[in-house]
Amino acid sequence: MTFLAALPIMAAVPTASFAHEHGGGHAIADIVDGQGQTKGKAMITQGKDGVVVDVKAVGLPAGVHAVHVHTTGTCTGPDFTSAGGHWNPEKKQHGHDNPAGAHMGDMPNMTVGADGTGELKTVIKGAMLSGGTEPLLDADGAAVVIHAAADDYKTDPTGNAGGRLACGVVKAQ
Repeated sequence: MTFLAALPIMAAVPTASFAHEHGGGHAIADIVDGQGQTKGKAMITQGKDGVVVDVKAVGLPAGVHAVHVHTTGTCTGPDFTSAGGHWNPEKKQHGHDNPAGAHMGDMPNMTVGADGTGELKTVIKGAMLSGGTEPLLDADGAAVVIHAAADDYKTDPTGNAGGRLACGVVKAQ
C-alpha cells in the first residue's frame, strides 16, 4: 500500500499506542499545500525529554526541506505566513549551528525521495506540549511548516529555508 493510499487509514487509527510509547498527551497536524491538497501528517507527543515530532510527508518535490514548528495555529494558503515565525519561547537566534541558537521550533531537515515521500522524527528537548510556562499548545496554537529549501542551521531568523510549501495546524487529541 502506498503512503498516500494509507493516509485515510492513518487518520482513522487511534494514536494511543504512540502516545503511550512516549508518555503524556498528543496532538496531530494534518499538513496541506496552498491548494488544500494533503501533503502529510505530523504526530506530536509529550515525551520524557521533550516533545516528540514524527512527520510523514507525501507529494512533495524531491530534495531536502526544512521543517519547523511555527508560533500560530493558522495555515492560510497559499503562502502560510499566517503561521507566524518559528516557535521561540526562549528568545534565541535561529539554528542549531548558531552559538546563540536555536529556536525551540527549529528541527532537522527532512529528505524527500524521488517518490515524493519523506519522514522526520525528532525530539524537541525541554519542550512542553501543554502546561508549563510556554507550551506548544498555547492560546493561539502552533503549526508544522514544511519549507521549499533546506535549513542552513545558522542564518537568523529563518535558516534561508525558502518559501512555505505546506502547513498543518497542531490540534490536541
